Amino acid sequence: MKRALVILTLIQTSLSVQAALPGDSAEGKKLHDANCVSCHNASVYTRRDRQVNSLSALNQQVDGCVHGAHLTLTPDQQQSLVKYLNEQFYKFK
Repeated sequence: MKRALVILTLIQTSLSVQAALPGDSAEGKKLHDANCVSCHNASVYTRRDRQVNSLSALNQQVDGCVHGAHLTLTPDQQQSLVKYLNEQFYKFK
């Protein structure tokens, strides 16, 4: 019983941390599918030697990609993209 309570607490904490990150994950997925997959696939996020190792680095990488690809995204759209990538692949807190 105590173990189940600990597991539920950890799950709830994890979900609340992800929810605390601003943005709209569904919009982020749409933006990703429309703009990011033309340069790379999901393996860039999951490879062992990935360069993005923190939420701050993820924000910087997304910003760099947006500028490098000459995209016009609002700050809210960019944050939605970060939220999607974090929830889907990185799981930073």
